[in-house]
Amino acid sequence: MMTAILERISTLSVSGQQLRRLPRLLEEGFPKMPCTVEESDVPQLFREPYIQTGYRPIGQEWRYYFFSLFQKHNEVVNVWTHLLAALAVLLRFKAFAEAEELSLDVSALPLFIFVLSSLTYLTCSLLAHLLQSKSELSHYTFYFVDYVGVSVYQYGSALAHFYYSADQAWYDKFWLFFLPAAAFCGWLSCAGCCYAKYRYRRPYPLMRKMCQVIPAGLAFVLDISPVAHREQAAWYHTFQILFFLISAYFFSCPVPEKYFPGSCDIIGHAHQIFHMFLALCTLSQLEAIFLDYKIRSIYPETLGMFQTRSQLHASGPSLLHFLTLTQVFFRETPDPVVT
Repeated sequence: MMTAILERISTLSVSGQQLRRLPRLLEEGFPKMPCTVEESDVPQLFREPYIQTGYRPIGQEWRYYFFSLFQKHNEVVNVWTHLLAALAVLLRFKAFAEAEELSLDVSALPLFIFVLSSLTYLTCSLLAHLLQSKSELSHYTFYFVDYVGVSVYQYGSALAHFYYSADQAWYDKFWLFFLPAAAFCGWLSCAGCCYAKYRYRRPYPLMRKMCQVIPAGLAFVLDISPVAHREQAAWYHTFQILFFLISAYFFSCPVPEKYFPGSCDIIGHAHQIFHMFLALCTLSQLEAIFLDYKIRSIYPETLGMFQTRSQLHASGPSLLHFLTLTQVFFRETPDPVVT
């Protein structure tokens, strides 16, 4: 009996020693994290207006930049806002899919594409802010990938609005060119951002912001146009537009750091606020599209209209035009007289 007790105490003692060593083992497993530096210690390319400290040194190993997710620096809030937003989108979609018993059929495919495009742009953005400080090549590469992710999200939004949010009157007017125009605007937005990023150096001229904001604004106006006549999801779509406009303001203006240089280096500068409102815009849009999708499913006539649109677009414009003319012909042909 005494021997068993002594063995148990010995086991507990060894376990206690291992637990005491655990923090040291974890510390040894993580790379040594260099301290952040001031703006004068990094090249001009990596500096942000009115942000004086909190920069990560360039030229470190890749694992340093990955583990800087848990370090205090001037990009960490930008990373976490999009990381948490991506998790929120994923969990919300999982809950909605389970509640509605979604299956990957033609009626739900635009919804899956929209959610995937949202996760794509959020992931690309957080990787850009997490890894861009390694080198000049990494800076340009990851920001170009970020712009590609944004254009993918723009087209995914247009697709979901086109199939779930547009009423029949809007669809009859714009179905022919809406999706090609959305694809072109997405490409134009990506090209404008990439060109502005590579072409202009600090101090940035006004033309740089125009190359970034104007194509993205045109893409947003076009992509949001199908929701003009929505009633059931109007509040969510309104919040989506409001949050987008606020985020566009903070993207364009370095406020509040312009008025408090050095005070918003880690938390509170404009790009972080831009990220927060853009995440809120995406989550509001997600709820609006969920509601529009449910309405399509509740009312058989709207679901039938959606399935007709999907089948016709899958068959190509020429077949769509032929079938539309056929429908009109038979609708306007009077019923035969039975004698």
